[in-house]
Amino acid sequence: MQRMNLPGTDLSVPRLCLGTMTFGKPVGETEAIRLTHQAIDLGYTFIDTANMYEGYARYVGSPGGVAEEILGKALKGRRAEVVLATKVGMKVGPGPEDQGLGPRHVRREIDRSLARLDCDYVDLYYMHKPDPATPLEESIRIFDDLRVCGKIHAWGLSNFSADQVAEVLRLCDHNGWHRPVALQPPYSLLKRDIERDLLPLCVKEGLGIVPYQVLQGGALSGKYRRGAPAPEGSRQREKPEWTIELSDANFTILESLEAEARSRGRSLMEHALRSLLEMPGVVSLVVGAKRPEQLAELIEASGTG
Repeated sequence: MQRMNLPGTDLSVPRLCLGTMTFGKPVGETEAIRLTHQAIDLGYTFIDTANMYEGYARYVGSPGGVAEEILGKALKGRRAEVVLATKVGMKVGPGPEDQGLGPRHVRREIDRSLARLDCDYVDLYYMHKPDPATPLEESIRIFDDLRVCGKIHAWGLSNFSADQVAEVLRLCDHNGWHRPVALQPPYSLLKRDIERDLLPLCVKEGLGIVPYQVLQGGALSGKYRRGAPAPEGSRQREKPEWTIELSDANFTILESLEAEARSRGRSLMEHALRSLLEMPGVVSLVVGAKRPEQLAELIEASGTG
């Protein structure tokens, strides 16, 4: 698979990154381990997870950890082959101390993540979302400390606004801390607001963009048709709250995008993936799969083979 360097690091990553949000349910442990091995063999040597991922069983405050545990088993003997990313910040327990980016919580969660992943370090550690309850300086300092002590190779931001990213960069420069190297925002042809200010900022400042929701929960795969029921096994059938509403208004937008894709000789999914990969600053797209054949289909559709 085609590769790019993550800016500011020696990490070479493929243009598609394997997302693991569905590991646990509907992708059970045995299937997920097999899928991970097949993905690595195909070139998906960039793998994204989070301390709170546990598939469709997830609810606010549930303990998470399932996807990391599965990856720990899947990567046994293959850890050196992959660039591994995980995240911290979402709620993973009932108490106020079970969330956020406070130093105590981050220290606890990186150790729990490393234990579940059965490794000594992660290549990329994301702040999963801003934490208004913790001074930003404290959060950045602990991430820089984790880098210095070798528990993480580099760090990034997820779900931060342009103003928040700019403030993080200002504080890093002022205090001599290593900057974040990556930003993981939601981004697709149906959600393009980052093009207004966040994407230009990242390009200017040299942050690599690693978007998620690039097919908008399957809505940009071309599998949904106006007036037809959602296919069996689709996200719309299994977890509709994780994708867009299949309303007339949204179908009008999808049909317009499909016509645009046809004018460029592409399918809707090809257009959705390739348009993002063509954007400046975009390094790799986080994509998910439930079946092995989808892994090869995504490579072909994205033109990254």
